[in-house]
Amino acid sequence: MEHIPLSYTLGLSALLFSIGAAGVIIRRNAIVLFMCIELMLNAVNLAFVALSPTAGVQGQVFVFFVIAVAAAEAAVGLAIIISVFRHSESVDIKNFSLLRW
Repeated sequence: MEHIPLSYTLGLSALLFSIGAAGVIIRRNAIVLFMCIELMLNAVNLAFVALSPTAGVQGQVFVFFVIAVAAAEAAVGLAIIISVFRHSESVDIKNFSLLRW
């Protein structure tokens, strides 16, 4: 089995993170926004796993923490999206001001 160079894996991770960051900046749909944030978190996970042979097992331990944070973010974020959708029947980010005090 051939070994994939570290630069290729980190380059792919940087590309995925850049696509996710561009999606967060450009898009206005809340569901697409959360998908872009998940893409960014998965890019960081890829970088952690790629660097874990040089740092020991710590990279893989960090991946578990990032996955736990991503799951909590998805649950809370989707609950907020559903509550906004029930009120305004749209998932546009400009409608999120409804949740302010």
